Amino acid sequence: MFDHSVLHSLRTQVWRSGTGLQEEDSSVYSSSQNNMAQTRLARGPLKEAAVGFALGVVGGCILGATEDPVDQTMSVMTAPELLKPVMEEVRTVGALGLGTLIGATALTTAMTSVVAGVILAAVVASVFVVTRTCGPSHTHSAGLWASAGLAGAFGTTLSGATLGVTVEWIVKNYGMVGLLWALSIFTVLKPPLHFVFKVLWKQGEACCTLGSVVWAKEREEIEITEAQQRQRVAVQVEQRILTLEKGGRRGGAEDMTTWASERRQREELERRRMESEEAEMEQRTIQDWINTVVVKHVDFLAFSGIPMTVVAIVTSGFGMFGYGSHQSVLIVLLALVGVIAYLLLNSPDFKFWMLVGCMGMLATFVIAMLTLHAEQVVVTTAMRMHAAGQNQSKEIISTRMNHQASLEALNAAFFVAKLCQLGLGATVGGPLVRRAAGEVTVIVGAALVSGGLLALVEVLAPALGEGGKAGALLGVVGAAGVSVGAASATAGRWSSWSGTLGTVAGLVTGALVIGKWHIVNIGLQVPVAYVFAMTNPF
Repeated sequence: MFDHSVLHSLRTQVWRSGTGLQEEDSSVYSSSQNNMAQTRLARGPLKEAAVGFALGVVGGCILGATEDPVDQTMSVMTAPELLKPVMEEVRTVGALGLGTLIGATALTTAMTSVVAGVILAAVVASVFVVTRTCGPSHTHSAGLWASAGLAGAFGTTLSGATLGVTVEWIVKNYGMVGLLWALSIFTVLKPPLHFVFKVLWKQGEACCTLGSVVWAKEREEIEITEAQQRQRVAVQVEQRILTLEKGGRRGGAEDMTTWASERRQREELERRRMESEEAEMEQRTIQDWINTVVVKHVDFLAFSGIPMTVVAIVTSGFGMFGYGSHQSVLIVLLALVGVIAYLLLNSPDFKFWMLVGCMGMLATFVIAMLTLHAEQVVVTTAMRMHAAGQNQSKEIISTRMNHQASLEALNAAFFVAKLCQLGLGATVGGPLVRRAAGEVTVIVGAALVSGGLLALVEVLAPALGEGGKAGALLGVVGAAGVSVGAASATAGRWSSWSGTLGTVAGLVTGALVIGKWHIVNIGLQVPVAYVFAMTNPF
């Protein structure tokens, strides 16, 4: 009589070989996920300080490397022959109008170039996701971040150069009034373009369903293979039962080999299933994050420049009616800035573009104040010289006033635009590190790309012209800001203060040494980069 307990024993032996591996692999996968969730920067204090200092030096060096080229370009742009078109327009829009107009234009150019780079990087990253090039392996992830980073840096630099050439051409041919019209038209067109871009991006997202079809096919293949294996094992079990019923042997080397082979196949199927699920989850997470980044930056591009442009239009309008330096304009400007800032900051649905819009508007206000102050300094100096018996003609005083106002407006606007580029770049670099893209990959990769672009801009400088070179250099500063922001975010992720202090020390040291000890400039840029790197706009 056949003992049915043998059947139970065989089935238990066969299916335990599969489920045991599944439980074992699941525990390993869960353990690896928990380890990944923990910070990867937990090392000894001395090692943390050394590694942090090295990473900080890399980010600081690329920041310092941008100082001299930017300063040289600014010196050329403020030369008398290139400053003349701007000086001639001070009489048209007034000192306050000139400051707000140049400031708003510089900040709009900086913001637009950064967003263009981010969008291009997002498109490249989405192509990786759709074509299933990225996955759980380090090589694929590195390829994703490297390609997206290179595309973003190139897009920022190219768009900055294009906008710089455009602004230079408008000022030379149409003056400040032409620049005001161009800025106004661009600001008006951005909301409709924002809507069109979102529609196009959603159409592009529809293509991502192709990736899900691929994953569905792979899951189906794995399920079919598993079903075939279960059927094959069932047949083998039935054959073994028949053998036992006929009085055959209970087992042998051939049976053990068969069970071992089936177990290995079961293990391979479980491994394939887990790798597929992990890769699919990672790609969906990346695509969701890309979509969030794009939506936030497109909103930021469409609306953040509106407060600055409104201030520039109002002050320039007063200037064209002959009230460019009148005290009443200053009162109107203060009231306008206060009202806009109050409305934005008290919005029940506060967004990142509102914060940056307020910051840009306040920066524009500061540029206008500096421009007016430069003009007033000339007047004060002339009055003192008159009191000392050194009289000057009104034409000379007026020329000096226009020159100082134009010089201050350009210098202040360019420096603020550089801070804006650096901060927005840091806003990209910080979240990348926090999303475990790899602090070394982001810091070193962004620094290398920025250095290459810096050399390329110097080579192409004759073809770009001064405006194009200035815009391209601002784009390079944005790319360098990614490295600086990543270093700043890394400083906050160490498990001890030694790592944090080492990273900050390396960042400051590298920036000062390579930047030829421009203490004031770098002393302003590093805190700005840190604040933006710690900001989470998403």
